[in-house]
Amino acid sequence: MRRPHAPLFSLVVLLASLWATQALAGPFETFRNSTLNTVIQRGKLVVGMEVKFWPFEYADEKGEPVGYDVDLARLMAKELGVVLEIKDMEWTGLIPALQTGKVDLVISGMTATLERAKAVTFTDSYFLTGLCALVSVKRAPGLTRVEQLNAPGRILAVKTGTTGDLTATKRFPQAEVRRFKDETACAQEVAAGRADAFIYDQISIAKHQKQNAETTTALLTPFTHEPFAAAMRKGDFDFWQWMNQFLRTVKADGRLKELRAKHLGDLPQEGSAD
Repeated sequence: MRRPHAPLFSLVVLLASLWATQALAGPFETFRNSTLNTVIQRGKLVVGMEVKFWPFEYADEKGEPVGYDVDLARLMAKELGVVLEIKDMEWTGLIPALQTGKVDLVISGMTATLERAKAVTFTDSYFLTGLCALVSVKRAPGLTRVEQLNAPGRILAVKTGTTGDLTATKRFPQAEVRRFKDETACAQEVAAGRADAFIYDQISIAKHQKQNAETTTALLTPFTHEPFAAAMRKGDFDFWQWMNQFLRTVKADGRLKELRAKHLGDLPQEGSAD
């Protein structure tokens, strides 16, 4: 019986040992590099929001962020055993900030869409709503269906980068779409008779119609399905798994329902994300 060549045999054993070690260490190495572990070791969860979206995130009389999403982020931080830091930034800067590591998570009334899912990973939804229309009494008297907005001469106001922006372009190609940085400017365009309609989420449209009751009407039956979800960086399975488990937990134990009651009360809602 021939004996194996000693140096070659030793090399094979060494390579096999290294492979086995790497195979075993792989999952642990993945976790060590995950956002979940980073947040825990740092002792801080950094969440990006645009603090201008009542009742989800807005500033109180002291200038502090409050709202549904703010309280949801606080619950997350509490369950993680860390402190919460909220970074307020413009809507169009939220996903870039997430991708470059300036924030760990985005929770800002963001609809999980197929297009956005190419750039970020979404959790399960925590709230469901839909797009509606704030309509100008002056420019669009008698308008009763959103389909009537798809016509030459119609002017639609939208907030840049929102699903209202994307939907208006696709669904109402015959209308002129005018983009603005914030929702208040959009509502003012309609109230002043400079635009036929403002396309935005159901709750916000109801709010703006109440604030401009004499100059606007509202079509409050949603014509799209808008699931709000938290966004995180691509490929971070551990954080994604923890976040979804967190959402399942707060839905099951009633804490998410309590947040809706606290911040939304009897405001119109397409449905819960339960």
